Amino acid sequence: MAGETRKKTRQPVAEGKAQGNGISAVSQNGHSAATAEDGASEPFVDYPAGAYTHEELGISDDETRAMYRNMLLQRRFEERAAQMYGKQKIGGFLHLYIGQEAVSTGSAYAMEIGKDSVITAYRDHGLGLALGMTSNECMAELFGKVGGSSRGKGGSMHYFKKELNFYGGHGIVGGHIAVGAGIAFAHKYKGDGGVCLTYFGDGAVGQGSFHETMNLAALYETPCVFVIENNEYAMGTATHRAFAQPDFYRYADSYGMPSALASGMDIFSVYKAMSDHIAMARNNRPSILEVRTYRYRGHSMSDPANYRTKEELDARKEQDPIIRLKGYLLERELASNEDLDAADAEIKQEVMDSVAFSEESPAPALPEIYEHVYAQTDYPFLTD
Repeated sequence: MAGETRKKTRQPVAEGKAQGNGISAVSQNGHSAATAEDGASEPFVDYPAGAYTHEELGISDDETRAMYRNMLLQRRFEERAAQMYGKQKIGGFLHLYIGQEAVSTGSAYAMEIGKDSVITAYRDHGLGLALGMTSNECMAELFGKVGGSSRGKGGSMHYFKKELNFYGGHGIVGGHIAVGAGIAFAHKYKGDGGVCLTYFGDGAVGQGSFHETMNLAALYETPCVFVIENNEYAMGTATHRAFAQPDFYRYADSYGMPSALASGMDIFSVYKAMSDHIAMARNNRPSILEVRTYRYRGHSMSDPANYRTKEELDARKEQDPIIRLKGYLLERELASNEDLDAADAEIKQEVMDSVAFSEESPAPALPEIYEHVYAQTDYPFLTD
């Protein structure tokens, strides 16, 4: 079982690179491992791809099909968003989530949406859709229209939905990690049983805010899961070239936290890992979960991603999390090709309708620039 722990010496990962299913060599030989000769204090658990079935995890057939639809919605939404950006319908920056959909969907199905909180960085469209934001409000936010989730004033990098306890969408690398610990502390202070899932990329691990927050989160025993979405390149530099220790789950030892490594290319791996870590958080045990994933597009729309080869990209596309789940559904006869084609057509139409909705939605009026900024309605700097 993945939750069990057995003694095993950690081995270094060759050149810090992920292997095969996105899990490092340190954990290829089993589902779990613990520190031994290296003298570190906390065990880590490995959740490899292909190790779990939906039945074993207590996921129903209908939920498995819904997971596939949720992931596919994110993919089609992002593809259409890229097209609209090219047509200059969307301004500013646009960071696509293509390739990482299993992380968001697996998390959403493991958590209690509305009770638990979520905060993330600027690659936030996928999480918003996974949590239940509509295609209309998501696309209109990209368009800067009042039909958007923040009436068009947040844009791509600042998705927000109070009803879902979704607190962004933050543009400063690593700047929101401490906020996530604060949200978790608020859950503990209120005693509401909620936890905070704090997502950030591999590049943010190099920020001082990450290490400062880990220390305080461990010290105050905040109900928080710190999820590192390791897509291997940050803005454009491979992790093994930027970090002396590219196995990010190891940092947890320094703060007395448990840690784990999951495959972001397998939704069941993410679901199982998130379920276990959320359970720890509910007992005020913060933890670090590194999810090895891969983005198929550049860092943003302005990035041609010339730092990786076509051969590497093609090889990683063979591990596509959506294709993996599609194959799983077909193999187990949970859906037919005709069923999945029909779902795809329906999703494509939904996304096209969201574009039409966004086109028709008006832009916010200029006086709205002062709304939703200050809590005080009579703040002295407000003007007509």
